[in-house]
Amino acid sequence: MAYDGSRQGGTWPMPKFRFEVDFGTDLQGIVFQEVSGMDVENQIIEYRNGNSELFSVEKLPGIVKYGTITMKRGVFVKDNRFWDWYQQITMNTIKRRTVLIKLMDEGGSVTMQWTLPNAWPTKITSTDLKSDGNEVAIDTLEIAYEQLTINNG
Repeated sequence: MAYDGSRQGGTWPMPKFRFEVDFGTDLQGIVFQEVSGMDVENQIIEYRNGNSELFSVEKLPGIVKYGTITMKRGVFVKDNRFWDWYQQITMNTIKRRTVLIKLMDEGGSVTMQWTLPNAWPTKITSTDLKSDGNEVAIDTLEIAYEQLTINNG
């Protein structure tokens, strides 16, 4: 039975552990451990009218500023697709993509989707290496984007 968001007359928040990231056709099947940084904020314009009786400024909404998405994933043998995408920047021919981040219910249906148009990688951090460690090797990818829209399933 698919999760419908309600239980015994109450509403429950969605769990965040089942999600998928879609980069388009040539970057299919990439699984991430963590996705963060889906931020949007308005810069503040402070303005004081010369004949205002208040001894303070008004705060008006300014230009919208979007954050940087940070994605962490395990390192796999012979999987350099992100490094190949990142290498395109140095040749000034970066291929911008529309990235879809999908939150799914227990049945695999999309309940919420974040759409990030004109996304491109700004930074890749390779895993740290420790001779006495037993953790999985993790790469970190940071992606810039120009807009953030949210659609509910």
